[in-house]
Amino acid sequence: MKLRSTFFICSFLLLLTSSAIAYTKPSKNNYDKNIERLYYSLNKKNFNPPQLKLYEKALKGFFKYKSKGQITGDKIIMIDYSMPSSQKRMWIIDYNTNTILLNCLVAHGRNSGGLVPNDFSNELESHKSCLGFFSTAEAYDGTNGLSLRLDGLEETINNNARARDIVMHGADYVSEAWIFEQGFLGRSYGCPSIPLSLTEEIISIIKDQNLLFIYHPQLDK
Repeated sequence: MKLRSTFFICSFLLLLTSSAIAYTKPSKNNYDKNIERLYYSLNKKNFNPPQLKLYEKALKGFFKYKSKGQITGDKIIMIDYSMPSSQKRMWIIDYNTNTILLNCLVAHGRNSGGLVPNDFSNELESHKSCLGFFSTAEAYDGTNGLSLRLDGLEETINNNARARDIVMHGADYVSEAWIFEQGFLGRSYGCPSIPLSLTEEIISIIKDQNLLFIYHPQLDK
């Protein structure tokens, strides 16, 4: 499967950059159009898809960090913090099959905001979420049970994630019941907490150097 994936990525990147050989510089329009075609051929499996903009940014990051060897897996995890926590704003996509494997709730940091987060940080003890591209790392049993380490790939934006113990773990406050009672999810110390009922499944799918992209419009500035 890895050989097939590597061949597909190399072929796709060659397709995207082939215009550079003939015209000196690559065509951004062709690059974006090919990613757009992938988006509209996405196998949704009855899940609501992420926004096209989120998918495009995540896929470009996937090619970038894959080519650098900073990720080795073929799963792309996307979190859209422009959405309220009462909505399912996390997706797991299998790049090999271009299929949405899961769409679920995910919490944000308590100091990042209420229903919709708007304040992010890379600083220790800030209790805020951080944005950008991450590599998923090792699973372990911690104070929150089964958890997944995350390594930030971007200087000043999220490279302190491991030092801050920003990890993915299950939490009882990430549930439809909590939304029904409070109007929004509970919040973490900065971790992208996930539903307890899905923790084992999610971590088993995405651990060991897959790409996580956490988005908010502040990244566009």
